[in-house]
Amino acid sequence: MSTNRFTDTADAGQASVEDIASPKKTKELMQKFGFTLKKSLGQNFLIDYNILHKIVSAADLTPQKGALEIGPGIGALTQQLGKAAGRVVAIEIDQRLLPMLEETLSPYPHTTVVHGDVLKVDLKELFEQHFQGVSQVSVVANLPYYVTTPIIMKLLEEKLPLENIVVMIQKEVADRMAAKPGGKDYGSLSIAVQYYCIPEVVTIVPRTVFIPQPNVDSAVIRLKVRQTPPVDVEDEAFFFDVVQASFVQRRKTIYNNLAAKYFTKETKSELEVILQQSGIDPSRRGETLSMEEYAVLSRNLARALSSR
Repeated sequence: MSTNRFTDTADAGQASVEDIASPKKTKELMQKFGFTLKKSLGQNFLIDYNILHKIVSAADLTPQKGALEIGPGIGALTQQLGKAAGRVVAIEIDQRLLPMLEETLSPYPHTTVVHGDVLKVDLKELFEQHFQGVSQVSVVANLPYYVTTPIIMKLLEEKLPLENIVVMIQKEVADRMAAKPGGKDYGSLSIAVQYYCIPEVVTIVPRTVFIPQPNVDSAVIRLKVRQTPPVDVEDEAFFFDVVQASFVQRRKTIYNNLAAKYFTKETKSELEVILQQSGIDPSRRGETLSMEEYAVLSRNLARALSSR
């Protein structure tokens, strides 16, 4: 991991580099630096100021707050974050973009670009290094589709001191994060995200506002990070293990999924008793259970298994 500080290249009084979120400016910049897109990195550059404004507004940034961006690309969103936040750190995996970012971000004080893979970066150390004295920090990013869930879960599971996570992601994934029990989009991701956050879909983003155009539409989602979880869970790891096991085969009942995971043919009759104690009909499917029901179920199941 390496760090490039662009705060010394310009001060707040200098003329601003022209904003680059337009098809013309984006193509000109890519041509100037001889940059070609890598499909393997899921690179799609946003070219719509209205969407950028909605993303930054949703993050509720002020000069007293900080922003962590993941995958700044050529810096279109980073420029807007630099105007709104008191400190901005952007993690970019593609070293070829660093010279371009040095130019596009040169007028924005308190902006730092870190070269590295966010899934490998020590985020707690990064926060200690770059966000000391900042009142609150939000993650703001246009995430590559192929690593959306691993990045979100890393941010949440590490329990970083975050206020919001405002990200543009595939619409289908945003729908799953915000889904309620009983719907086709509701699953283990819904419960995991809502355990840590309050999700809200801010806006739908058409595929036409990117270079190159992706094959699907996107959505901006705001995840307001909870101070405490909404349910009482004794063992978080086991709670999420039970949740995931309940959705292994969506068309199967909660009884069948959990029996396959935790019981043998000889012992699975115990599960019926546990489900009854938890107030859950064994014939229900996992997608119908609320987070509260999963909390009760995981607690009762853990106690039963530990008493064997």
